[in-house]
Amino acid sequence: MSRIIWKGAITFGLVNIPVVLRPASRNQTLDLDLLDVRDMAPVGYQRINKSTGKPVDKEHIVKGYQYAKDEYVLLNDEDFRQANVEATQTVDIVSFVEAGNIPPYYFDTPYYLEPDKRGERGYALLHETMRRTGRAALALVVLRARQHLAAVLVHDDALVLNTMRFADEVLPISELRLPKAARSKATGAHAREVEMATKLVKDMSEDWEPEQYRDTYRDDLMARIEAKIESGKTHQLTQPAAEEETPRQGAKVIDMVALLRKSLDHRGKGGKAEEEPARGKGRAKAEAEDAEEEIESEGRTRRKAPARHAAAKKQTTAKRAAAPAKRAGTATKHAPAKRAPAARKSTGTARRKQAA
Repeated sequence: MSRIIWKGAITFGLVNIPVVLRPASRNQTLDLDLLDVRDMAPVGYQRINKSTGKPVDKEHIVKGYQYAKDEYVLLNDEDFRQANVEATQTVDIVSFVEAGNIPPYYFDTPYYLEPDKRGERGYALLHETMRRTGRAALALVVLRARQHLAAVLVHDDALVLNTMRFADEVLPISELRLPKAARSKATGAHAREVEMATKLVKDMSEDWEPEQYRDTYRDDLMARIEAKIESGKTHQLTQPAAEEETPRQGAKVIDMVALLRKSLDHRGKGGKAEEEPARGKGRAKAEAEDAEEEIESEGRTRRKAPARHAAAKKQTTAKRAAAPAKRAGTATKHAPAKRAPAARKSTGTARRKQAA
């Protein structure tokens, strides 16, 4: 079980619910050390005294606020707590909102809220009320000497506190260069494209099973580390690979409908069943690029077809149309009645061309 990082209470109105805060996520990044390449000695994160240039032991380090040049007020954890005792010990709910109305880019770090001693009844009451109303609670909480906006959310039988960014920490969407509305012919999505994309989305829809996804890049990096160990190249730095110069090309016009159709065909041929349990973005991206290249290749083939092929095709059509009358009559005799007018029309057209 994750460690308790904070103790306090949830308050809304006159209700007070004792709770503890536990991390709801973990850091899975590789633990890498800094080394001096000359002797493989570890390079530490030293705290250096800027006046003497010598390292300072952790026990001698304190926090200070500079109120004038070279003049400081020293602060410790008790100062931060006494600045506002209530704020540092409560998740102060200020309002309730529709959970689905909170934009995702406001969320930051999740934590689990667990009832503390004598907090079970109030915890259950708040949880059930929020579950029935479909609301999220917006709250203010002080963690690690900083006040946060937070959302308290219902998930299964638990309450989750997710710290949030304040509005002035979120960059406005208006600064982005976004495509025009769907009605724009130049950049908007066309009806046929939306229809095909909708089919693909429905075909790829699954139940939410986060266990089937994992950080595959971390596995790849560990495989590379193990390969260097096995080859005895542990102290050898890999040289950069030579980059091939890609010839400059004009702007590509992507046939989105064809690309979507190929995606649907691929999944229809068992592509979905062949996917690995652990998913990454690399495979999907590669498949999309392969499909796009295939479409472009087909387009170039059609555009660059030699003229003699077209001429040969035209001659073949003329020869078929100019077949002997006996053959045309035989075909008419054995063909269904509805096809006879078409055969006569073709023969007549060929005779007119010969006369001309």
